[in-house]
Amino acid sequence: MERLEEWANKNLMKFKKDKCKVLHLGKHNPGVQHRLGSTGLGSSSVERDLGVLEDKQLNMSEQCAAAAKKANRMLGCINKGITSRDKEVIIPLHSALVRPHLEYCVQFWSLLYKKEVDRLERVQRRATKMIKSLLEKRRLRGDLITMFQYIKGGCKEDGDSLFTRSHMEKMRVRYKYDYGYNLLLGRFRLGTRGKFFTMRKIRLWNNLPREAVDSPALHTFKIRLDRMLGHLV
Repeated sequence: MERLEEWANKNLMKFKKDKCKVLHLGKHNPGVQHRLGSTGLGSSSVERDLGVLEDKQLNMSEQCAAAAKKANRMLGCINKGITSRDKEVIIPLHSALVRPHLEYCVQFWSLLYKKEVDRLERVQRRATKMIKSLLEKRRLRGDLITMFQYIKGGCKEDGDSLFTRSHMEKMRVRYKYDYGYNLLLGRFRLGTRGKFFTMRKIRLWNNLPREAVDSPALHTFKIRLDRMLGHLV
């Protein structure tokens, strides 16, 4: 510090000493006061170095909060300034304007606590909700995967009690694809009944391509289903 002060005086330069702070690192640091010339320097609990906030314990919670705040602010600007909700518009904007805040120097401030991970994940979920119908299509995919497990996967026995198979010829002709059977959509008086898992996706299941329904394993079914829904998801 003395050499720094001598260099400044020799080159006729002045430091803004009121802006200079000392960050005492370490749990057992005695926190000795440092001086620049005749002026004592104040201490700080958090400082920014190359755009990354770090505290005296090298905890990155402050950096995580700042990154999430900047990313959310940018998402707000996109939400208010862009009328389109198509993924072809939102995803490039997210990649160019939001992700840099979440990923800047992340190799250094790698997250330590679950609450910090959840904070950044909430930013990602908010961005996902901005894309038109994306969450609805992901739920659709999840329902079909669950139906496959009940009907043809490891939960067949339970599936037999949840779904009714129809071997009627008129049911096979009714749909585009013929698997030898279709799932029977029962009648119900209450509208809420139609929203039950065992009812809401039967028509879509009956319209799935045969190569998807006849998949030998769940992994294969997911690949074929994603290929079929590629233009939607």
